[in-house]
Amino acid sequence: MTDEIKTAIDAVSSQTWSVWFLIGAALVFWMQAGFAMVETGFTRAKNAGNIIMKNLMDFCIGTVVFIIIGASLLLGEDLLGFIGKPGFDIFTAYSDFNFSSFVFNLVFCATTATIVSGAMAERTKFLSYCVYSAVISALIYPIEAHWIWGGGWLSQIGFHDFAGSCAIHMVGGIAALVGAAILGPRIGKFTKDKNGKIIKVNAFPGHNLTIGALGVFILWLGWYGFNGAAATSVEQLGSIFLTTTISPAIATVTCMIFTWIKYGKPDVSMCLNASLAGLVAITAPCDVTDALGAIIIGIVAGLLVVFGVWLLDYKLHVDDPVGAVAVHCMNGIWGTIAVGLFATESAPGVKDLLASGSMAGTGLFYGGGFKLLGIQCVGILSVAVWVAVTITITFYVIKATIGLRATAEEEITGLDAAEHGLQSAYADFMPMVGSGGGMASQINTVDHDAAVPAAAAVPVQVVQHKDGTMGVESGMSKVSILCKQGKFEELKSALNDIDVTGITVTQVLGCGTQKGNTSKYRGIELDMVLLPKIKVEVVVGKVPVSKVIEAATKALYTGHIGDGKIFVYHVENAVKVRTGEYGIEALQGSAEDYF
Repeated sequence: MTDEIKTAIDAVSSQTWSVWFLIGAALVFWMQAGFAMVETGFTRAKNAGNIIMKNLMDFCIGTVVFIIIGASLLLGEDLLGFIGKPGFDIFTAYSDFNFSSFVFNLVFCATTATIVSGAMAERTKFLSYCVYSAVISALIYPIEAHWIWGGGWLSQIGFHDFAGSCAIHMVGGIAALVGAAILGPRIGKFTKDKNGKIIKVNAFPGHNLTIGALGVFILWLGWYGFNGAAATSVEQLGSIFLTTTISPAIATVTCMIFTWIKYGKPDVSMCLNASLAGLVAITAPCDVTDALGAIIIGIVAGLLVVFGVWLLDYKLHVDDPVGAVAVHCMNGIWGTIAVGLFATESAPGVKDLLASGSMAGTGLFYGGGFKLLGIQCVGILSVAVWVAVTITITFYVIKATIGLRATAEEEITGLDAAEHGLQSAYADFMPMVGSGGGMASQINTVDHDAAVPAAAAVPVQVVQHKDGTMGVESGMSKVSILCKQGKFEELKSALNDIDVTGITVTQVLGCGTQKGNTSKYRGIELDMVLLPKIKVEVVVGKVPVSKVIEAATKALYTGHIGDGKIFVYHVENAVKVRTGEYGIEALQGSAEDYF
């Protein structure tokens, strides 16, 4: 009877752990929502719909190609330590198929492809994104994951990556770095001098920090499944939960203190990235390290993410809108190295790993010498080379065929409208007007709305006043100019050239007689589309109104619908609050007087 009870308990325990394994897979899938929120919140509103679509398709396209080829390359019978044997067991031997393993590895595969999205956000063609996401899920990830988890050569020599610092995060981070470098920066990210040398890095703040923070908390919750799903005992699961909590918390505190000291204020977005960096770094060693090791890993991760963002912006000049390279690539490498430094026999289950040869030894700081550290470094180097070569080929093939980058006009307008016919991802699907910050240095070099000859322009009747001035030449006048967002920098420069001393800029929504070129949503025509515009207002006295109109018209003209409108109003009086000056004199002053 005692044996029967023991057998029954073992059976229940086995079933319980099998259920937890699938719950963990569900938590990893839920992380797709976290990635979507982080990327959306850390970028501009005009691309929110595009980003949501990409994160959705990462998983859906990934599922298709993983079924066809990816799963067998990862999980199939080992061939020479390099790949799994291709096959279609999911179709031909379904009754004996390992359903749980397939689902679990599928959600991990989708995560790898998702990482790339953030670094290449806001300027990648949607079709191109779908193609390289499919390649990552079908070939790049499954083959290197087979080396580590599928019985391949790295697992045979004792390389240890419990949940994917190397196999997932470093791989996604390297692909993100290569992609962002080939793609080039967003328009206006870097200011160049006349010789083409970068002299300034411009910030593009995300449009919704709240959504970004929500994404981080979703990811942190999902990470308990990410790291803990493969645990085989309560003790091991508890230890994994502990290290998975300590590392990101310490990383965040470290980042907060560092940015507080360095910048004078604790940086919110950087601290959110630090939480993710700590999670990435602990992913590989979560099952083999102790609390002290997790603390040290977290401290380094919190500093490394700040260094990584700085390195990409100021030294490498690679535009990564969400910090994906700093978070995933650099901390993926650090987490994999950390196994060779902090693996200890005191962690539950480590002795079994050592006895079976699944891990080559303990960490350097725990008396294991350099053996395990050396194997970890070999694994990092080999996987990095594989990913860098294959993803580079993939990106250049895409670039040479269907094109990798969206056009300048599409980027300025936003990929929501250009790629998906979506005016906005927000309330009532109306446009959210965001800053075009940083475009001043680049916009004049971009022919995003080429001018056409007057003869080919939209037919109009040009009307002038009898005196030929097109405005009031005496007293004070207010000139109100409505223009496209992408033309603002040209207009500002033109007004500055004619010595206009004050300017008021408002971001507005509106449409002209064309009603915003009405479009359809779910097959239903929209009555009116309000488009984002810039309203520029200047009050002039000594500068002739005709001169303002001439400068504005020259800067804004393309001959296409939507060039804008100019309105002229008489101003009865003006008062400068600081000095009490009236009339035209109130419009004059030093450079510090804006109004």
